Amino acid sequence: MDSGSEDSWDLMTSHIRKAGVRTCSGLMAASRRAGLVLLSQSTDVYQNLALEDWIDANMDLQQHGVLMLWRNRPAVVIGRHQNPWVECNLPAMKQAGIPLARRRSGGGTVFHDLGNLNLTFFTSKKAYDRQRNLKVVTEALRRLRPSLDVHATDRFDIFLKGHYKISGSASRLSRKSSYHHCTLLHSADHSALFHVLRPSCPGISSNATLSVPSPVANLVDHTPTLQWEELLEALVLQYNAEFSSSSQMNPVDPANEASFPGVSQMAAELRAWDWTCGKTPKFSVQTTLALSPVAPMAQLHMEVRSGLIESCQLDVPADWLPRRLSGELSRVLLGKRFCPDGASAAVTALLRSESGELQVRLHNLCGAVLAVMG
Repeated sequence: MDSGSEDSWDLMTSHIRKAGVRTCSGLMAASRRAGLVLLSQSTDVYQNLALEDWIDANMDLQQHGVLMLWRNRPAVVIGRHQNPWVECNLPAMKQAGIPLARRRSGGGTVFHDLGNLNLTFFTSKKAYDRQRNLKVVTEALRRLRPSLDVHATDRFDIFLKGHYKISGSASRLSRKSSYHHCTLLHSADHSALFHVLRPSCPGISSNATLSVPSPVANLVDHTPTLQWEELLEALVLQYNAEFSSSSQMNPVDPANEASFPGVSQMAAELRAWDWTCGKTPKFSVQTTLALSPVAPMAQLHMEVRSGLIESCQLDVPADWLPRRLSGELSRVLLGKRFCPDGASAAVTALLRSESGELQVRLHNLCGAVLAVMG
């Protein structure tokens, strides 16, 4: 995202903040009178996802809906039923300091940064209508730039010129309420997107939901003068028109526990490894390990449940490494997290038990196994 686009956002939001951040009681009162539009002041992915959950759980959505507008600093967000080792490049993300988040809705994996706008439409379960929500976005864009050829698809994406994806959707239905969120690519960093949205681990078999890749584009690639201020104003106007509302943008702080009691705990749960990786559907890994340029190949077969290694089988040529050592490595990995940090302590203890050439070879095998975990 270029600095000019970011300056445009900062200027636009500064006068909104002057009106004051809304409190929980004030928001609930406003939502009962008419629809409500919220503008998050946070760019933390976990805080914003937690605010979604808080609104869904605590606000009365039976009579009037809520629209939440939000952006995140760079982050990869996977769907509720996805496998992060299949969907994203975990080593590259770790090196770049890009966090992984798992949302509570389904759908595919997306890359967020400050050049992407997220819109969440909250309604009662009865009023749940994703095409109507996407109509808000497409009509707002057409009113802003009549020359833009934008259309929503049956998969609830929005495409530009019938080819470039500028918006993807996901949703969650509760007993009485629902929310549908979508992205809108204004000026996202495409190079970072392509770098991090690629698999970490080869040889995975799973029933997890797979993302469907599509060519993407930014709105500013096709209408360079489009500013954040006019985009948000057009979206709010179209939302009000579509849902017979009269709301202005209300700034909210998802980190404010006084305004949203319990939201900090919600964010902590979303940030925890037990949620981001531990909720991955059961999967197996079967792959070949390259131990060194002159060493023979080894075979690895693992079963992983709830992010933990349930079984591990290593097939290593016995004339290169005694079977007792490859068997011991398999045993020490059982029950450990399927990630380098989770398994490294057990591996380090095993390495200390050997010396000389056997330790070197065992070290190579351990390194190859840990590399598979991302």
